[in-house]
Amino acid sequence: QVQLVESGGGLVQAGGSLRLSCTASGRIFAINAMGWYRQAPGKQRELVTTIASSGSTNYADSVKGRFTISRDNAKNTVYLQMNSLKPEDTAVYYCNALVRPSGGSYYYNDYWGQGTQVTVSS
Repeated sequence: QVQLVESGGGLVQAGGSLRLSCTASGRIFAINAMGWYRQAPGKQRELVTTIASSGSTNYADSVKGRFTISRDNAKNTVYLQMNSLKPEDTAVYYCNALVRPSGGSYYYNDYWGQGTQVTVSS
């Protein structure tokens, strides 16, 4: 199986910074895209940012210029550097990865982390 484990959430004041990490482990043959989503109370889960295996990135308009996604393919890890945080960034942040498991499968499956809470106080 494949597991995604996030870390780095917490409480920060508006204008502050946090860095999230997510490491994939288990029976992994290859990882395609990785990304971060978030879900605030009472709202649907939304895309924050993604990064392809090539390194190309995509950001939600609400975080452009403030958040930066990066990945270390050797470590199967994706990072999210969050700067100039705002109270509206408060949410549970979920890591996502498109993984081709080892063992002969040719298909990529979608995997999710357990989520990490980010709270931004005003």
